[in-house]
Amino acid sequence: MGNKTVIITIINKAYVEEDDASGRAILDIFLSSFWLGEGTRSLIDNLVIVAVDKTAYDRCNFLRLNCFRLETDGVDFEGEKLYMTQDFINMMWARTLFLLDVLKRGYNFVFTDTDVMWLRNPFTTLSKNETLDLQISTDYYLGSPWLERHELNTGFYFVRSNKRTISLFETWYGNKDNATGQKEQDVLQDLIEDGIIGKLGMKVMFLDTLYFGGFCQDSEDLREVITVHANCCRSITAKVLDLRVALYDWKNFKKLDKNSVENLTWSEHHACNYSWTKNNTS
Repeated sequence: MGNKTVIITIINKAYVEEDDASGRAILDIFLSSFWLGEGTRSLIDNLVIVAVDKTAYDRCNFLRLNCFRLETDGVDFEGEKLYMTQDFINMMWARTLFLLDVLKRGYNFVFTDTDVMWLRNPFTTLSKNETLDLQISTDYYLGSPWLERHELNTGFYFVRSNKRTISLFETWYGNKDNATGQKEQDVLQDLIEDGIIGKLGMKVMFLDTLYFGGFCQDSEDLREVITVHANCCRSITAKVLDLRVALYDWKNFKKLDKNSVENLTWSEHHACNYSWTKNNTS
């Protein structure tokens, strides 16, 4: 965009191939949300899709999107990385290092997981205050955007490139080797709890789930919702199944007359809830 802001998502083979159980790929649902959302279609021009394997890169190019191939020596990121497995953790750290490089090049960015549906243009609600360094989503909103005890979620956030945010990402990535069994999100959470926001003189806003919701805590109003994240969900199959249902809910909402007082609610996220049961490894 004109202010050196870009939208970034990162994909691998598992995100571009149709899931046998659900019949669709997460990337397809992600792109469909831009098509079906309000004021979101033009944002595709500002979206960079970072592919971490050849299959994902080829699919991205086939769709004629803005594609970047990220290669990590000696690491295979192809296929599904089940939540909190070591491969999943390694992929999240590779992502953090790449995003640090983007900041160092002077670009602000919105990072979005590919399992986030964009139903409205977030730039109409994200603060335009340039003194805000980071605006980040939460699993559960606690009533004030300034409470540092929020359970943050790195699946959607807006960060401005400056010395403070570069220092944050350098410190964040620098803790990788001391974080056995932790994903990068956990490490950032620990840093915030240890007071890094104050130490770096940062201003951080935690985003309200009314606007930036997810499966952990649904947005309470489809008239206000901006993004829907398939968080609190363990497998790609479950994410795709429940995102398809959420997209169906959105389509039904869009059919309502603008003056309708009917208040539709989100369907239950059955597949994601089931994905945490012990016997489910899909």
